[in-house]
Amino acid sequence: MDENQEILHRITEMAEEERSLRDSLGAGDGDGDAERARLGDLERELDQCWDLLRQRKAMTEFGQNPDDAQARPQSVVEHYVS
Repeated sequence: MDENQEILHRITEMAEEERSLRDSLGAGDGDGDAERARLGDLERELDQCWDLLRQRKAMTEFGQNPDDAQARPQSVVEHYVS
């Protein structure tokens, strides 16, 4: 599996966990504080993964080595505006 596929696979796994946590929170099941904290962590990790994937695709498009892309800190990617 190439690096982009691995990143997409990780995104899929995290999105499934995120969906499960949101369902659990909506139903009032489990430990709400812990689930909300994990949900926040997942959201930031997802932002990082999407950013890394975009970097890799842009580098490929412009003839650069996508393996040179680096995950940016959460403090950077969480402030991006869509």
